[in-house]
Amino acid sequence: MFGPPGAGKGTQAALMVEKYNFRHVSTGDLLRHEIQARTELGKLAAELIEKGNLVPDEVVEEMILGELEAHPDVKGFIFDGFPRTVAQAECLDKMLEKRGEEITGVISIVIDDATVRDRIHHRAMIEDRKDDMDDATITTRILNYHKKTEPLIAYYKERDKYNEIYGVGSIKNIFTRISRLVDKTLKG
Repeated sequence: MFGPPGAGKGTQAALMVEKYNFRHVSTGDLLRHEIQARTELGKLAAELIEKGNLVPDEVVEEMILGELEAHPDVKGFIFDGFPRTVAQAECLDKMLEKRGEEITGVISIVIDDATVRDRIHHRAMIEDRKDDMDDATITTRILNYHKKTEPLIAYYKERDKYNEIYGVGSIKNIFTRISRLVDKTLKG
């Protein structure tokens, strides 16, 4: 699952976990855990995130591999915030191939940049997330999404795995759209 910051990936992933019994793997949550635990990785991540930059691929990939290995018996995984680049997508494909698995579908939650800003500001007030409070940081995150993550659209379209969901409306309506896609994929 991917989309710009504030698209609702975490909210929708939580609903998918409840309905389908998938394992939600959020790189943001994994990184925040490291930051709160004040690990070396957490200190590095905090410094990068505060500036709106991405954590290096090899660090994120190691965390994802750890999650895959720690949960071998789940029905499926929802990757939220990973992959963010084509290089990460290629790495994920290789990780899954070694396990005899593959990405079955990609859901892209699409919203415009103004909505991204509104949602991030709202989330900052509710969750007291420091990384969501600075306009320059938000701008950097939006630009990083367009430059580094949007190329995944072509990558997954070429593999016939890409699905787009309009991410504006009620949480329930957006989830209904997502559920239709997931149900179709699971039957496929």
